[in-house]
This record gives sequence, C-alpha cells and structure tokens, in this order.
Amino acid sequence: MTTVTNLSFDFTGQTVVVTGAARGIGLELGRFFVRAGADVFLLDYDREETAKAAADTGARGLHADVSRTEDVEAVVARIIGATGRVDVLVNNAGVLRDRMVWKLTDDDWEQVLAVHTGGTFRMTRACVPHFRAQGSGRIVNVTSYSGLHGNVGQANYATAKAGIIGFTRTTAKELARFGVTVNAISPNAETRMVASIPAEKKAELAAGIPMGRFAAPEEMCAAVAFLASREAGYITGAVLPVDGGISI
Repeated sequence: MTTVTNLSFDFTGQTVVVTGAARGIGLELGRFFVRAGADVFLLDYDREETAKAAADTGARGLHADVSRTEDVEAVVARIIGATGRVDVLVNNAGVLRDRMVWKLTDDDWEQVLAVHTGGTFRMTRACVPHFRAQGSGRIVNVTSYSGLHGNVGQANYATAKAGIIGFTRTTAKELARFGVTVNAISPNAETRMVASIPAEKKAELAAGIPMGRFAAPEEMCAAVAFLASREAGYITGAVLPVDGGISI
C-alpha cells in the first residue's frame, strides 16, 4: 500500500469543506488538504469526535447535521465569515441503517436518504452562490459500489448513493457555466463499516477484489485531490471508481 503524504497538489489559499469528517475517509481527506496548504473545515454530527479530528489534523472542526437545512446554512455562513470564500466541497457524510427491505422502517429509509442524498443537496445548494460569485469551485461527492450495483440489505443506502450519482451528473450540467465542476468517487476503503464485518466474511469479500484487499482511507485522497484541483478543470460529471477493480 502507498500512503499519500506528499504535497503533489497545492491548495494554498483555498477553503476546503469536508462533511462526515470526524473519522475514516473524511478525516484523512481533511488531513491531506491541510498538508496541501488549504484552510480546511471538518464538518460532522459528532461534536466530540469532530473536535478530536480538528486537533489531530490542524483543521477547524464544526458541528453540523447535514440533514437539517438550518445547520447547513449556519455552518456555511460561519465558513464564509471566517475565510470569505469556499473553493472545494467534499460531500462525504453518511449513516447506515442496514436491513432487508421487508424489515426497513420509515425512519431507516428516511434518515439514510436525508443524510446521504439530502446532505449532498443541502451543502451544494448552500455553497453554490459563493462558487458563482467567485466564478469557480470544485464539488466532489462520495457514492459507493452499492449505488452502482446494489447490495443485499442496503436498499436504503444503495438508493441514496445512486441518487448522488444522478445529482452529480445533473449539477455538473447546471454549474459548468459558472466554472464549477461536480464529480464523484466510488471508494472501497477500510472504514468502520468494513471493520465491523466478521473476519471470515471480510476475507471472502477481499478475495473478490482484483487487488485482493480493501484500501486504507488515505488512499482515497489522491483521487479526491485531483478532482478538486485546478488541473482537473475540464473534468465534470464523472464517477471515478477507487475500488481496487471490484466494479470491473
């Protein structure tokens, strides 16, 4: 495994916002962007873990529930008040309520969609006026293999992640005229969800990945940084699998 630690991308002077950033992929993205010179804001629902993540990375931590419009609007206003701009938005926030479809409750369904798809929408909507005023911006959304292919026990999650793909491609068309790109990654990383899988089942799943393993969360950084970079200004509406070949 190659750990992403160098500063191949320069985000000096840029404001980067990452949701779902208290741990896992979001945390590592925050760490990467700080090292790349950005002014980074880590957003998460968990106040204590967000504070720890901020202290660990040198970023600024802000509490926000992205399923609530008032939280999103307040936190974006604070970011603009602090730096005067927003350049990169990474929509990574998510929750799991896994059950077979006949066991899903209304709350299981609605909460997963509200955080994943709804949070992506709310954060994007709140940032777009600032992107338009600047004439530039980068949005990177996080979808998943389940959103592309479905997965047993994840009807709500797969629907939410598939919705993010449609949202990505639609907003890419809508925002291109303003110099804003919108892309997504489909990761396959060692997150809390993967860590909770029994060892035997996890080994079986890893065997089905052409590269033979799950990625470390920090291996998502290079893909996100590229899509967020100035150099990727002519790429929009793309969904990039960062999954060791599992989607082949």
